[in-house]
Amino acid sequence: MTRVLLADDQPLVRQGLRLLLELGGVEVVGEAVDGESAVDLVADLRPDVVLMDLRMPGMGGVEATRRVAAVTRVLALTTFDTDENVAEVLRAGAVGFLLKDVTSEGLVEAVERAAAGEPVVAPAVLTRMMGHFAASPPLPAQLPPALAELSEREREVLACIGAGRSNTEIAAELVISMATVKTHVRHIFAKLDLRDRAQAVVVARDAGLTR
Repeated sequence: MTRVLLADDQPLVRQGLRLLLELGGVEVVGEAVDGESAVDLVADLRPDVVLMDLRMPGMGGVEATRRVAAVTRVLALTTFDTDENVAEVLRAGAVGFLLKDVTSEGLVEAVERAAAGEPVVAPAVLTRMMGHFAASPPLPAQLPPALAELSEREREVLACIGAGRSNTEIAAELVISMATVKTHVRHIFAKLDLRDRAQAVVVARDAGLTR
């Protein structure tokens, strides 16, 4: 059974998440009210996944994620439309993020996927992420040094990923085969040490790559 730690400063949110997860067959092993207690509980309980709110008093979810991502998988919880920390928490090591209005089925599925090591970024959420990035000026960021090692074609593919294109759409736009797209994506992820497309979107945006 997947073991989950809840980190959110609102008791009603924690109560609702616990209910949905337990009804879905997921074990909730603990609850944290801020980032500091989340870090402590991860060390004590070793959950498979942490559902991490981003905005909490004291230590927030981004810093807590940075401290625990090496030992457990973190799913960020956000209202997103008003949250400016989504890109930062992905850089900190989160495997994905969920909107707080996620359905019960979507919540359980996301937790199980995260526990299995899969990235969790629903297409609809990725679309909102792209819209948010497009509407706000880029923030200064530390770009991966290996970005300069990408070939021109790999940079084009990364720009397409940053624009929210699927592999099928990239193949059509660049007039290359699906197998070639997958090879380029694999090389990009390896060179830039990326886990998933959400991180690739962040890097593409920070690097100013557009399509």
